[in-house]
Amino acid sequence: MIEFRPARRDEVAQIIALLRDDVLGQEREPDDLARYLGAFDAMQAESNNHLIAGVDAQGAVLATYQLTLISGLSLAATRRAQVESVRIASHLRGQGLGHLMFADIEARARAAGCRLIQLTMNARRTDSRRFYEGLGFTASHLGFKRALD
Repeated sequence: MIEFRPARRDEVAQIIALLRDDVLGQEREPDDLARYLGAFDAMQAESNNHLIAGVDAQGAVLATYQLTLISGLSLAATRRAQVESVRIASHLRGQGLGHLMFADIEARARAAGCRLIQLTMNARRTDSRRFYEGLGFTASHLGFKRALD
């Protein structure tokens, strides 16, 4: 059984291992734990920014996601939940853990007064797209990114 709960600082290395556990992550996640610990500390200081860990009974982090709660004026002042960095250990993918994770995401979003869950994903993640569409998400927007180097 997996428990989804706020991540702890001593779990950051396990979470980074999950982020690296695919082709895209291997390309973009450096081996610099200090950088990630600093980011974790910054996230903890932000009241609407939550890093969630999916942990088994032995304490192993097998899944993770970041949930950011955003208040805004558009869509009749709809509060939204932004989901990022969704990862499940590769040996557990396709076994229903993603459905449990998104049930947890939805419960947290509803409890925070959100009326919309939004997420972005890399266009190369075709399996992820099928999964999200199966959950009822629609590819309603075109996203853009620009690095600030």
